[in-house]
Amino acid sequence: MDLTTTNAPLRIGVLGCADIAWRNTLPAVLRVPEVRLTAIASRDLAKARTFTDRFGGAPVEGYENLLARDDVDAVYVALPTALHHQWAARAMLAGKHAWVEKPLAATAAQAGELVRLARTHERVLMDNFMFLHHSQHAAVAKLIAEGRIGEPRSFSSRFGIPPRPADDVRYDADLGGGALLDVGVYTVRAAQLVLGDDLAVAGSVLRMDAERHVDVAGSALLHTPDGRTAELGFGFEHGYRSMYAVWGSEGRLWLERAFTPPVTHQPVLRVERQGHYEEISLSTDDQFAGPVRAFAHVVREGADRRPYEDTLLRHAALIDAIRAVGRPATG
Repeated sequence: MDLTTTNAPLRIGVLGCADIAWRNTLPAVLRVPEVRLTAIASRDLAKARTFTDRFGGAPVEGYENLLARDDVDAVYVALPTALHHQWAARAMLAGKHAWVEKPLAATAAQAGELVRLARTHERVLMDNFMFLHHSQHAAVAKLIAEGRIGEPRSFSSRFGIPPRPADDVRYDADLGGGALLDVGVYTVRAAQLVLGDDLAVAGSVLRMDAERHVDVAGSALLHTPDGRTAELGFGFEHGYRSMYAVWGSEGRLWLERAFTPPVTHQPVLRVERQGHYEEISLSTDDQFAGPVRAFAHVVREGADRRPYEDTLLRHAALIDAIRAVGRPATG
């Protein structure tokens, strides 16, 4: 279907029955009239039916069978990270647009291949960093642009969650597990959002689980060519924390619940200058519906995707570099 010539909703099929799809993404899809959920695929038909009983659409056994359907314009790839490249590529080769759970791919090489396919086949490729679609980050950008903290000098961010159950997919190295690819990627993307894409990795430390062979915690130091820095921390063995802060030449600002605020959460942006402290209450926002609506808009309206795709590639390269230069610590 040519969506540029019709007002029909974008027809989305789902590959995989992940927890994040159940909790956040598919409920958001139902809140966005610009899209319609038409099919959900799993290797286990009973599991697909569990999802379609709640969210609608046709249950499908096997991912290839969903890609063969003519009532699917685009796919949401809700599979473990190690499978993102394979199935996003197959989707685009089958003529579908690809909306991929974060991170886009496990490696920079895989991300590069997906971007090349998207450009060659004129398909929309988008990752699902939901936090980017919350209006609190636009408020941060506005304050920085107005000079409220002077020139930004450094950025810091933390995203940590408590240990997961032993059988959690995040601990499976073969499926792309590890703290860097699950929570660390948020801190890197936020650094890009504030400091730009021209970042390099100065150093990193990854704490490895000796039995599972995945990183369970880590930190990284990034920098721009002019010496501004981003100091990041992440992991699976922490009390929950989700924040970033920007330290400028005349003050600083910081934001809690930066990455996973619920729809009902009212953000508070804190700003401190010499002799002045301010708390700015921001509006609630639905960051889960935001990427659904944005994906449908890009597919329908079209736009120059190269700047966004370049950011995807730079993000993947930074993750590769953090992994490559990381000093391992085993516990």
